[in-house]
Formats: sequence, C-alpha cells, structure tokens
Amino acid sequence: MSATTLLDHARRLHRETPDGPLFREGYPFPDEDTHRYIPRRKRRREPDSDGVQSARILAGYFARPDAVPDELADALHEVYPIFDHHDLIAGAIPAQDHERARRTGRWLVRTAMDRCAVRVGLALLGAVGEPEDIPVIQLIGLLSKVFGPLSAHAVERIATGPEALIWLAERVTGWGRVYVVETLCRLGDPGANRWLLRQAVDGDYLNRYFAGEVAMAAGLHEVLDEFEHDPELVEHTGRLLGVMAESECMGMTLEHYPHAAAVIEAHARHA
Repeated sequence: MSATTLLDHARRLHRETPDGPLFREGYPFPDEDTHRYIPRRKRRREPDSDGVQSARILAGYFARPDAVPDELADALHEVYPIFDHHDLIAGAIPAQDHERARRTGRWLVRTAMDRCAVRVGLALLGAVGEPEDIPVIQLIGLLSKVFGPLSAHAVERIATGPEALIWLAERVTGWGRVYVVETLCRLGDPGANRWLLRQAVDGDYLNRYFAGEVAMAAGLHEVLDEFEHDPELVEHTGRLLGVMAESECMGMTLEHYPHAAAVIEAHARHA
C-alpha cells in the first residue's frame, strides 16, 4: 500500500495544472497496485450489492462507540465499491450520530490511501457534509473518473449555488465531465445554464452523452435572440450541434431534438 493519500496525490497534480484537468486524469493512482486485481469476492456485482455491503460495514462501525475511522479502510476494500450516491449509505448513519459521521467522512477523504474508503467518505459527506467541506470535495473530485459522481452529488447537496460545481466542471474531462455536467443540468439554475450553453462541450468523445441534455435542460432554443451579441454562445452552439449530429446510441441526436430546426436555422444565420 502506498504511503500517499489520494487527496495528496490530487493536490500535487492540481498544483501543476490549476486551471485545467489533471494530467492523464490523475492516473496512475497511488493505490494502483491493490486495484489491478479484483478479488473473486468482489468480482460479481449483485443488484445493489455495493450499497448493501458498504452500508452493513458502516452500520457495524456506528454501533460501536469506540470504533475509529482507520478500521474502515481495510473492511471497505474487501467489498464491491460504491461509485455513486446511494441512499443506503445515508441510511446507515444513526440520527444522533451525524457529527460522528461527518468526522468519519472527513477523515476518510483526507487520510485514506485506498479509493474504496475515500468513496465511502465522500458518500458520508454527501449525506451530512457542510459548506466547509466543499474545497476538499472539489479537490478529490479532480480524480473524476473514480470520484466524479460522488463528488458532484456531495457538492450539489451542500453548495447554495452552481459556482462550486462549475469550478469542478472546468477542471475535469472524459467521464468526470459527464458526471458533473449532468449534475449541472439537474440544477435548473440560471448561472449553471449560462455556463452549460457556452462551455459544457470540451471536444471529448464522451460529450455525446450529454450534449442533447445540455441543449434541453439549459433551454438553448429560448436564447436564440442572444446570438446577435454573444459570439461565445454562437460558437458553442455549433459545437453542441456537431456533437449531437454524431450521438447515435449515446445521447440525444438532432433527429430527436425537438428544437433542432429552429436552432440550426438561427445558428446558420449568425455563424
């Protein structure tokens, strides 16, 4: 096991590219050796097995007042890992133990050297975290292929506006960008929509999963009159349309985008 925490790994790489994605999305991770081989007991994923197993471990942990977070690291590595928000994780937190759950989540995210434990720490912060936890959640979220969904959910629940999610979206690519952009689409926030319509597409192949969702959720067809004085919107609309034209079997295509004709016509006039 590496002596480097996942958070320190993300912090070091972030210093090298503070305004963009981490080099190679942070790979290889310090715990790579322990995750190249998946033990047989973790290989088969039954329905909800990730949440059930992790929640069971957490329930046992919270049932023992003298248990310490360090005990969770090895135990969580032995079960199928969680990848996204799971209600069972929040349900494992006793009503009277939110402060202890918060401390545990913070310890796991900041100190754990194994990605399985960090994921559960993020899930705990997604359930009971506070605004002061956002900078750490953002930082670990830069390792977005592994921690993107949990980080995006935690920031969405804790933050009072879209700024923290936009900060993360601007510094991730690939699957990480898919997770964060889809979260921004759910917000229905004017600030989030403005960013989505001008910067969501970054040229990655996986943009095809969310381009149509961006156009619909952010109301692209409702801002066509802004083309006259917003070249950034015009340029990004062209990129959105181009991605949607190639999104078959991945996301919404132009054929299924109900406002395609109006948007294409307006874009053609201003491009």
